[in-house]
Amino acid sequence: MKKLETNDWIILNNIIYKIYTTVNFNEMRESLLEELKMIIDFDSADFYMASPEEGKLLCNPVTYNCDVDLSEEYEDIDYSRGIVASGKTLIYRETDIISDEARIETDYYKNVYKPNNWHYALQMVIARHKKFLGAVTFYRTIGKENFHYDDIFVLDMLKEHMAYRLEQYTKNNDTGLSKHTVSEAVKEYELTKREGEILKLLMEGKDNSVICDEILITANTLKKHILNIYRKLGINSRVQLFKLIKEYE
Repeated sequence: MKKLETNDWIILNNIIYKIYTTVNFNEMRESLLEELKMIIDFDSADFYMASPEEGKLLCNPVTYNCDVDLSEEYEDIDYSRGIVASGKTLIYRETDIISDEARIETDYYKNVYKPNNWHYALQMVIARHKKFLGAVTFYRTIGKENFHYDDIFVLDMLKEHMAYRLEQYTKNNDTGLSKHTVSEAVKEYELTKREGEILKLLMEGKDNSVICDEILITANTLKKHILNIYRKLGINSRVQLFKLIKEYE
């Protein structure tokens, strides 16, 4: 297991903080790749979202030191579809599921890896509640050593945070998504009993001071509850709250 130095922990904590607080989703993904470069040695990387289109796996890539969209080529790999279909978050080196000798003979290696001077890859397939949400792949150039299990350990520290943020983003950006009632939101977003109570009062249009008086809490405590509600719902303002939640049950 990797022994993280103090600076590594500081970087990891900063990455986790940005996963939750960076409003622009693509900026969050770009920042993730850039800051992980300080902990994991890789030369290129891409971060894809799960495609909402039937029969298509990936869409909306963000990349680091590569500009190619590899989604179509990736979808032709049989073992990748099996991993995605598992509905589990998995972190693995490509050589853990196919031998290096077999890899270099595949069309994917010849058409994608070789032209980009890549050889080894480390991938994090992100899923939550048995739903595939996205995939991040890190590449090393020809001549470098394979990724280590220490690198898997680093990604393992981030996987649940990434899965949660991707799930919230997917829910809030599903064009076919109808508004939730308060009770539906409490269950869907795993709000506490107190958070559900505050959400109901917010949706009734009550001011913060009135809410504090009704449930006998301080303004600072209410602020913390509201920020937790926003974080769980993947939003940042009361305007977004009213777009996501119905005013009446």
